[in-house]
Amino acid sequence: MFLGLRYLRARGHRTNLSLFVWIGVGGVFLGVSALIVVLAVMTGFQDGIRDKIIAANPHILVFEGSGRGMRDAGTLLDRVRGVPGVRSAAPFVMQQALFTVSGGGATGGLVRGVDFASESVRRDVARQMKMGSLEPLELSGGDPAIILGRELARTLGVIPGESVTVISPQGALTAVGMVPKMRRFTVAGTFEVGMYEYDSSLAFVTLAAAREFAGLGDRVTGIEVKLRDPFEAKAIARAIAQRLGFPYLIRDWMEMNRNLFNALQLEKLALFIIVTIIVLVAAFAIIGHLVLLVAEKRKEIGILKAMGAPAGSVGAVFLLVGMLIGLVGTVAGSLVGLGLIWVQNTYRIIRLAGDVYQIDYLPMKLTWSDFGLIIGSTLLISFAFTLLPARRAARLDPVEVLRYE
Repeated sequence: MFLGLRYLRARGHRTNLSLFVWIGVGGVFLGVSALIVVLAVMTGFQDGIRDKIIAANPHILVFEGSGRGMRDAGTLLDRVRGVPGVRSAAPFVMQQALFTVSGGGATGGLVRGVDFASESVRRDVARQMKMGSLEPLELSGGDPAIILGRELARTLGVIPGESVTVISPQGALTAVGMVPKMRRFTVAGTFEVGMYEYDSSLAFVTLAAAREFAGLGDRVTGIEVKLRDPFEAKAIARAIAQRLGFPYLIRDWMEMNRNLFNALQLEKLALFIIVTIIVLVAAFAIIGHLVLLVAEKRKEIGILKAMGAPAGSVGAVFLLVGMLIGLVGTVAGSLVGLGLIWVQNTYRIIRLAGDVYQIDYLPMKLTWSDFGLIIGSTLLISFAFTLLPARRAARLDPVEVLRYE
């Protein structure tokens, strides 16, 4: 330890040699801090999108295999609610539509009919409300009410109390042929999920209004299920499938978004490998410093071994020098990386375009497994690149060294 620390403090004619020490420390510092920030960004981005998806969507959807809708939704609801882990289950109607206003604005989207008599449905929608209220949905007179996504309402230029016309692509058969089916709704309010994809295209109406607009009669599109633990969706989906049997189709939120999360995970792995190259560059600086240090200390090594120092002790001196460089860079990089994560999560300095990235700011989250992977891989690389010069120093023959000194 004494010799290792002394060799790190270069003075006099060895000042140039210490430059390799700072290059090694700086390289490890940059590599570790960059790895922490990159993995925190990817994990935070992935978890941010996942949390938005869980909040905005049912955890499990149940459909009838023919695609014509369910007739016996009440009986199916009782069977689904009896599955362990199910928090709530409610029927829904989903249909594509064109939204228009009197000023000429128009945009496509989805009309989702939900059962506002269900306490869990009302609570979930009310939690996302930004303007207006749910009370107009309970009124039976006049035009039926509709709740628009915040970005959808902004695109149409409407506020609560104004009207919007919804046009169904299916149309209706009349004496003059097929004509578009239209229905006027009064905007009861706006909601915000936090994902542009939903806020710009989704609208809620009552289940009865959606049935009438879609021409389903007493049928519904399917059943939406919310779970106590969303991460048990696969196991509970299998249990529901076994209970309902044929011809019902069960889809969970993990399956519906599998491609998105697989792409994010692959990108996270690729970035980790790419940024690790910074640590490898720093490791070459460490090995360069140790090779030069061994060459300069040949006489000292020869004297130590002539006095009886074992080869293991001599190699340990240089191994300690390389590991100290890697350790100092790793600790400094970890502190800076964790500090950047705290600053971003606290003050949200980096904002994102919601229409591009689906979330409005850049979240950062570093798991213990990712942090351990970064620290472990950095120290392992430092150790591996230190072994060669340390073994070279340990194998020096004192007779050959001192013969020419």
